[in-house]
Amino acid sequence: MKKFVTLVLSLVFVLSFSGGTAFAATSLEKAVGALEGTPYKWAGTTTKGFDCSGFTSYVFNQFDISLSHSSGAQSDEGEKVSKADLRPGDLVFFATGGGRTISHVGIYLGGGEFIHSATNEGVVKNNLSEAYYAKRYITATRVLDDSAFKKIAAAE
Repeated sequence: MKKFVTLVLSLVFVLSFSGGTAFAATSLEKAVGALEGTPYKWAGTTTKGFDCSGFTSYVFNQFDISLSHSSGAQSDEGEKVSKADLRPGDLVFFATGGGRTISHVGIYLGGGEFIHSATNEGVVKNNLSEAYYAKRYITATRVLDDSAFKKIAAAE
């Protein structure tokens, strides 16, 4: 009986630690995670270096979704979505050059976080609530329809 109890307790212990995390990374999270830390390069569209719209184009191209290579043009693609209704995979746009002209784009990841290629840092994650980005936020668009969202960005 002692051996049986020891076996059961051992099995419970092993299974409790081998189950992994309760949340599996989505295809989008895996794709952008692999690119985090890539350097910034003006007009860059490859893993050797990205500008902001080159980064978003590259990521979505991995899922057979074609985007323009311009943050302004990308803001006209897909459907406008309010900040309150953002979901992972939405494109978020900023005016970083002063005024209200869109000059920067990133990919919303959820929980207020987005990933983008920043001029001075390369591909990094930031939060929309950070003062710099909150002040410069302009709009967002949804380029993933519900079917694509479920395949690419929805949590399992």
